[in-house]
Amino acid sequence: MKRISGNPRPDWRQEVEKVGFSYHTIDGDLYWDESGWFEFNYDQIRVIEQATNVLHAMCIEAAEYVIEEDRLSDFGIPSQFHYWIRESWQADQPTIFGRFDLAWDGNGPPKMLEYNADTPTSLFEAAVVQWHWLESMQSKGSSIATFDQFNSLHEQLIESWRYLRQQGWNRVHFAATDGHEEDYGNVTYMRDTAAQAGIETHFLNMSQIGYDTDRKTFVDDRFEPIEYLFKLYPWEWMLQESFARHLLSSRTVWIEPPWKMLLSNKTILAILWELFPENKYLLEASFEPLAGDFVRKPILAREGSNIEIVTQEQHAQMATEGPYYNQPCIYQAYHPLYRSETGYAVLGSWIIGDRACGMGIREDIQAITHNTSRFLPHCIRR
Repeated sequence: MKRISGNPRPDWRQEVEKVGFSYHTIDGDLYWDESGWFEFNYDQIRVIEQATNVLHAMCIEAAEYVIEEDRLSDFGIPSQFHYWIRESWQADQPTIFGRFDLAWDGNGPPKMLEYNADTPTSLFEAAVVQWHWLESMQSKGSSIATFDQFNSLHEQLIESWRYLRQQGWNRVHFAATDGHEEDYGNVTYMRDTAAQAGIETHFLNMSQIGYDTDRKTFVDDRFEPIEYLFKLYPWEWMLQESFARHLLSSRTVWIEPPWKMLLSNKTILAILWELFPENKYLLEASFEPLAGDFVRKPILAREGSNIEIVTQEQHAQMATEGPYYNQPCIYQAYHPLYRSETGYAVLGSWIIGDRACGMGIREDIQAITHNTSRFLPHCIRR
């Protein structure tokens, strides 16, 4: 694994906007970064793929354990929703995707930092934008003209939607946070893959969703029932909404399903260590501070907020601000990220259905990745 420096395409803005990528720049700073790329060989990709598949299987086993042992309170989930989550699990409600954040420098086993299992973003740039970049570079006679990419995300998404269509999902609503450009871009891409699978789609802002008490279902902006809904809106936020009580009686089926809120909660890191201590892909995690270097993480923090790195030997620590300071926390053993002259990198390895099939890489000058950390493409040397 190497970070290679290069020159951005002269017309890169037009090129990425041509494929619908409008949020390449955030608050005046680059989000999509073509100043370089990450290079792997096939053996390294197989390591990432195997680690991701194993971690996903372990997480599914951990979710079953949490439900069977009635550990939902450890996740801060209000008790009135426990039975509903169990029903979602027992009904085997389907899942589409998730993204593991991994620490890895190309040597030894990758280490799981967390699982973005409910509302993972950066999907469009991982599935489409970086693939378009590679094809564009190859067409221009670049030095990576013969290179490949770990990326079958688009095909696997269509296949997952096609399977759901065969199960009767003929029409699916898609919803995102009002006015959030990145979320809208990701949801629009998901709509496109569903449409390519033959599913009729309809977009909503979250604020446009209503509830029909007679029909016991959520309804859209045309007062039509929402039978199936893909939402890029966190479950923990939904449980705090005034309409949350209707979740318990509604016939609406959700993507991601309620049981996925267990895997998107950082409590799962401590549960995984209980079940699989010393597993090579895991970092020690606990509900209590650890003896060595550790990272303190609120269980429901997002975008790198309120994370604290405590390094005992150097008597140094790093912390980020945010709105999650009063949450319960878990403590995870510190593991260094890949570091180059330009910053620290986190690998985002994607699961579609139950299969690892793609990767995106975020880089930042700090050791804590946040919402404006840069996205860089990757490629595989054949």
